[in-house]
Amino acid sequence: MQPKSKALIGQLGDVDLRLLRVFKAVADCGGMAAAELELNIAISTISRHVKDLEQRLGLVLCRRGRGGFALTPEGQQLVQAAEALLAATDEFRGRLHEIHQRLGGDLHVAVFEKTASNPAARIAAAVAAFRASAPDVMLHLHVGSIVAIERGVMDGQYQLGIVPEHKRSDSLAYDELFDETMLLYAAPGHPWFEPLRKAPGWAELRQQDLAALGYHSPNLLLAHAKQLRRSASASDQEAVATLVLSGCFVGFLPDHYAAPFVAAGRLRAVNPRVLKYDCVFSAVQRRTPEPPRAAQAFHQALLAAHR
Repeated sequence: MQPKSKALIGQLGDVDLRLLRVFKAVADCGGMAAAELELNIAISTISRHVKDLEQRLGLVLCRRGRGGFALTPEGQQLVQAAEALLAATDEFRGRLHEIHQRLGGDLHVAVFEKTASNPAARIAAAVAAFRASAPDVMLHLHVGSIVAIERGVMDGQYQLGIVPEHKRSDSLAYDELFDETMLLYAAPGHPWFEPLRKAPGWAELRQQDLAALGYHSPNLLLAHAKQLRRSASASDQEAVATLVLSGCFVGFLPDHYAAPFVAAGRLRAVNPRVLKYDCVFSAVQRRTPEPPRAAQAFHQALLAAHR
């Protein structure tokens, strides 16, 4: 049978730690009566705890009686050992709390293209705020089409997406962030690049060759709603710009993205008061299961940045 004096070694539990804390308080206070106020428990309970600890260790830790309270040599050594152990335990609990509070792991966020040049988009500010609060998270930023982003969020490939809204899915939660203005542009070589006597409207646009996005998007919805003739299909807005710059087509582009081309004389907005539409960009997340904590933190940073 294993001696009692060795029963505690390697088998520390919550009970042992509680008994050690009581004993250390008694030693620090110089007696059980003085420790009663410190521990907020009765002297009889304190006495029982100290006795239980002595039995578990197989040691006499203190002398108490008419002559007063005094630690034995073994008790003095145990106080020193308990101080080191309890300090380490407190440090471990503090570190564990930090782990719970400190975010880590990987976070995949997908963003629709050409948002960095939009002054209304505060995604970069959200990244900075998130980075300050969660420096241990590895952030992966992806760019994709609306359909690819929404599907990726539903499938769990991305924990969060930022897209222009076109048709909401019941599987996703949407939070509006910022707007974008889309204007119609023409380039040199196209008859609409030079100012016209009469500004064209939607009826005239129906007769023009239009370069437009070839997937479900506000751009495609507009083409259907206004019965526009799509003469060239583009996979993204960079492709739309390239087609328009050829002088063979007109096309809608974000005003902030087209601004450098306009300044260089390579594009011109055609009747911007009429031939335009607005997009609302929203953050999208899965409704179920609940997004991970890092995704929730980034979502909150996005909302705060765009308030």
